[in-house]
Amino acid sequence: MTTRDADRAVSGWTLCSAGGCEGVTGSAHLLMTEDARVLVDVGLFQGPDDEEANRAPWPFDPRSIDAVVLTHGHLDHVGRLPRLWADGYRGPVFATAATLAVAEVVLRDAARIQKEDRARARRRARRAGVAGDAPRPPYSDNDLEAVLARGRPVPFHRRFTVCRGVHGTLGRAGHVLGAAWLALDGPAGRVLASGDLGDADGPLHPPPEPPPPTDALLIETTYGDRRHRSWDATARAFAEVVRRTLERGGNVLVPTFALERTQAVLNTLQVLEARREIPSARVVLDAPMGERMTDLYRRFPQTLRSAIADRLAHGDDPFHPAGLEISRGGGTARELRDARGVVIVAGAGMLTGGRMLQHLAFHLGDPRNALLFVGYQAEGTLGRQIVDGARGVRVLGDSVEVAAEIAIVDGFSAHADADALDAWWRASGARVVVPVHGEAAAREALADRVAATGASVRQAHLGEALPL
Repeated sequence: MTTRDADRAVSGWTLCSAGGCEGVTGSAHLLMTEDARVLVDVGLFQGPDDEEANRAPWPFDPRSIDAVVLTHGHLDHVGRLPRLWADGYRGPVFATAATLAVAEVVLRDAARIQKEDRARARRRARRAGVAGDAPRPPYSDNDLEAVLARGRPVPFHRRFTVCRGVHGTLGRAGHVLGAAWLALDGPAGRVLASGDLGDADGPLHPPPEPPPPTDALLIETTYGDRRHRSWDATARAFAEVVRRTLERGGNVLVPTFALERTQAVLNTLQVLEARREIPSARVVLDAPMGERMTDLYRRFPQTLRSAIADRLAHGDDPFHPAGLEISRGGGTARELRDARGVVIVAGAGMLTGGRMLQHLAFHLGDPRNALLFVGYQAEGTLGRQIVDGARGVRVLGDSVEVAAEIAIVDGFSAHADADALDAWWRASGARVVVPVHGEAAAREALADRVAATGASVRQAHLGEALPL
């Protein structure tokens, strides 16, 4: 029997994943002992064909869970939390104060989108003369409010009681605002969940804190098979795309996630302008949720790099390029249809929705423009189709030619790369490692490197119990 296939457990913990174990989204990992059941994250599956997965039965009884701990507020880590409540969960929701604030914004926005999607589907059905009704959202407004009220803020580094016999500690993960890794201690030993680990070279957040020694480890693998360029090289590449696009009279379209990526892009534009590495330009932030998240970054400066926190403390806004305009209406894309020389920042980062789709409809077919990706594009998303070379795509129901320059500056990633992941898991001393939150190639690459050290690698499968 190889180390990789070993069945011997080194702790009394058992894992049952309800998502995020065989892909990048939907993170939800139930960690169990004989007497405790702790759910780490309750994320939404995100992709064009994931509606069924988000409504699928849980592989466990939500009523039996003692506590939920959130590592951070991204939708793929918190999006099914209201549904968990609707299905019977009644315990606390532990997270850092910043994560709880982020999660509230994310969940309220997701609930709004669900209602709008249902209303749109009903209108289409009426126009087509189709009988029946669109599916209802899997939870109500009351469910959302009730589970938000269960939030329990936990400071970094302070040991807290998760449930009877189990204590937790949150450490800085450096990924996004408030992001944490989680150590769970109980009679069955220690298990560590990395959450999503940040890039140590990123512009906004300090590097992930080193992990404590642990028996077993769940570690994300988003970039388990890739290395990032340095932040200086990333900024130079970003500047080159912006500069050449503006010089040829084009617009730069930057799809961003509301959390972290929007703030990193705004900060980078400001820094590059100050260095005169790009011309001063009109910058339009067409992302209401991105604006709300930026306000949270100003509210929780203690979670940021000291240089950013110091600027905020002295009244200097690091997220405000000179030409910034914040759009609060819904007609900005039409207003900018004939504009030239504009940097447009809007969601969503993988082009799965959001206002950027409206801008694509007007600008993707013009070779003077550039579509500048600054984040990971998951399989099955519109962003991935374009990155993979599609020359024509469907945008808001219409066929659109892909004639604009397609540029990828992946050093903006808020995730640790392969080298950083290796260093982090080695520092934990874990004897059992479970690669999660990654596509198959990334998980396998990290698993091979772990197995080569003699540690035991376990692969989690959706809904299956895995002894640790």
